[in-house]
Amino acid sequence: MHFDDRLATVLRLPSSADTLARIQYRQLIDILGRLPADAQSAAIDAGFARVVELGAVIPAADRARLVRQPLQPLTNPRLLAIFAEAEPEVATAAIGTARLDTEAWVGLVPALPVRARGILRHRRDLGPEVEKLLERLGILDRGLPPCESAEAVDEPLEPEPLDLLDEIAPPEPAQIEPAQIEPTPPEQPPIGAPANHPIPFAEFEQAAASLKAPPSPTTNEAGIGAIVRRIEEFRKARESHASDAAPRLPLGDSAAAVFPAAMDFTTDAEGRICWADGPHASALIGLNLAAHDPAMAEPHHAPAPHPAAHMPGLALSMRHRQPLRGVPIEIAGAPAVSGDWQVDAVPHFDSASGRFTGYAGRLRRPGKVAAVDAVPTAEPSEADRMRQVLHELRTPANAIQVAAEIIQQQLYGPAPHEYRALAAAIAGDCAHILAGFEELDRLVKLESGVLGIESGECDLASVLEETVARLKAWTEPRRSGFALPEGQAPGLLLAIDRTEVERLVWRIFAVLAGMTAPDEILRLTWTCEGGRIGLRIALPTLLIARTAQSLFETPASERGQSLSTGMFGIGFTLRLAAAEASAAGGGLLREDNDLKLWLPALTASAATHSQGA
Repeated sequence: MHFDDRLATVLRLPSSADTLARIQYRQLIDILGRLPADAQSAAIDAGFARVVELGAVIPAADRARLVRQPLQPLTNPRLLAIFAEAEPEVATAAIGTARLDTEAWVGLVPALPVRARGILRHRRDLGPEVEKLLERLGILDRGLPPCESAEAVDEPLEPEPLDLLDEIAPPEPAQIEPAQIEPTPPEQPPIGAPANHPIPFAEFEQAAASLKAPPSPTTNEAGIGAIVRRIEEFRKARESHASDAAPRLPLGDSAAAVFPAAMDFTTDAEGRICWADGPHASALIGLNLAAHDPAMAEPHHAPAPHPAAHMPGLALSMRHRQPLRGVPIEIAGAPAVSGDWQVDAVPHFDSASGRFTGYAGRLRRPGKVAAVDAVPTAEPSEADRMRQVLHELRTPANAIQVAAEIIQQQLYGPAPHEYRALAAAIAGDCAHILAGFEELDRLVKLESGVLGIESGECDLASVLEETVARLKAWTEPRRSGFALPEGQAPGLLLAIDRTEVERLVWRIFAVLAGMTAPDEILRLTWTCEGGRIGLRIALPTLLIARTAQSLFETPASERGQSLSTGMFGIGFTLRLAAAEASAAGGGLLREDNDLKLWLPALTASAATHSQGA
């Protein structure tokens, strides 16, 4: 590239519409953000000016999103300074994506606004020189600004003074000339409180929400007076939030006592608590932890063995300045703090002299120990795990089937015939897979006793005749099939619903018909005795070689036959049929070269009851 005219081309683009303005803003960030820090030209100055103009038109949220775009390094300090003066979300996005060297950061940090320096302190990839500079400037950042001189009281103030809520509602950036007086020192923390104890940010948000319409800082109340007024409103908002505003009934109805489960504290060098948090802190102030060591007490009776009896005493550990881990103590005092506690604390030492200054830690109530003879939670059974696996497998199969049917039926638009043919094949395969999952789920439920067979009334002879007639389309061309007993079939009434019997008989006969060789006829006989009906069917020659156990098993290499009802092979189908027969009160097994099925017959009383109904 001999001439780089990208910036001039972008500046010539119109920015009247919102979409065009965002496009131009993104392109300017991409071009100007890559320029060296010492780049100077009229086009570059016009580009920075256009960035400022577009910033007044595009919302802050959109600008922050455009600044945070990937593969868009921000290495120009001048552009970063412009973004740092913008809204907090834009400044945060720019400072988070900026990639400057140490020299550029050192030159830019003093010119950044206070809010931007606070955002920059959250980065952990800055060099030691930049961190030292931020630490040195942080002393002034956290102080209050000087008030106006007496001569300038009557003049209107253009910039709004920095207050404690700058992180929530930051003022517009402006250059303020400091007056020649000493700044007011910050408010001192209460006695015994740890240094640099921050106020929770949620309370700042409550205070910011309570400031509906602050008065204009153009009167004598501006400056320090406005800050004092906001501090007072902040305290009132915090007190009103902490107060119990729930309505109470008369005649002694009061709030239920809520005792803390843990309290943070700090001690002095003698082990006496000098600060604690929470509403019950006053009950702990002045408490000497070493004096409450159970090992130093003189028991009047033999104490019960304590789980922590092997641990060293609290007083000894504090004397040796050792960390405290779950040391038990007992406190006698107010109801909120009395009772058994456990101490977790670490010693603190002065960074300059190395002198021991005390402990900082937490008091917590001991946890409840579970009973030894507690009944463990029941582990999920094998059937439950199998049903969970099937549920997880159905989800993707259903999704694939739906997508294939959408393409095959052209619901979202026309599709080529080749795609529709493939989609139809995929939908058929998914339907076949889902049917197999249904059979596997049915087998698991039947064997675990979760599912039963519906009772009813059915004639087994008619079901056998209908099934053999349906299978003739497969058996007649091969001159194979089943030989039913000659003569009028007796009444073979079963106490099972007809749908269940048809499903069971079809599984068995379809498997046997699919395994018959040409010119092979399977004889069939039935008996009725002992309150049950028995059915014996000769096994095909291909199945006689199998053992009684392997007949109901599924080898790894076996797949579903063309006539079988399942996708897992002959063994699985016969196992499912045996589970259905067993759930109905019968059974299915192999005897010699025959397959024997027996089912409960319909009793005379049940038949009479059915006819009467």
